Amino acid sequence: MLLSNFSGNLIEAGTDEAGRGCIAGPVTAAAVILPFDFQHDILTDSKKITEKMRYSLREVVEQQALSFSVHHLDEAVIDEINILNASIKAMQLSLADLNPPPQFIIVDGNRYYPTNDIPFQCIVKGDMKYLSIAAASILAKTYRDDYMNRIHEEFPMYNWKKNKGYPTKEHRDAIRAFGPCKYHRTSFRLLPEQLKLDI
Repeated sequence: MLLSNFSGNLIEAGTDEAGRGCIAGPVTAAAVILPFDFQHDILTDSKKITEKMRYSLREVVEQQALSFSVHHLDEAVIDEINILNASIKAMQLSLADLNPPPQFIIVDGNRYYPTNDIPFQCIVKGDMKYLSIAAASILAKTYRDDYMNRIHEEFPMYNWKKNKGYPTKEHRDAIRAFGPCKYHRTSFRLLPEQLKLDI
């Protein structure tokens, strides 16, 4: 059973992101404030459950959360400021939209830059330990998947509907065949042979 709160009686928000390891599409972050007494037997890290369960849990989170927000940061921003900074910025933007504003923030992972002097705690594997981070992981994952499904219609040859922008063999084969498109992250290693020199 995941824990409901880290900080005690404060209004606490959990935040997480999806898409850091992808080579195409945005990084997406979400922030969620759950009721203090919120409990759920199935809610956990979005990577541990099926797609159908994620979308079902998204409905639960959106109906019962005190506040939630989701932000995409696109490949141009990722290429400009790097994926770590883009992930943190997306979290910051999501947190800034919450109403009521959080008094404490718990962040999945080990890096975060404070905003508005709100105290925070980074928690490694936090999406498997705290309900609000797990809820944020569900929103970030499903809203990013929706985004990738939409841009799949524009560039179906990369099959983003299936791989969601991750560097699968099929995705990289399509880059070899068709080249990259506007949604690819040019600062990322799109193909392994980019590191090889012709001498």
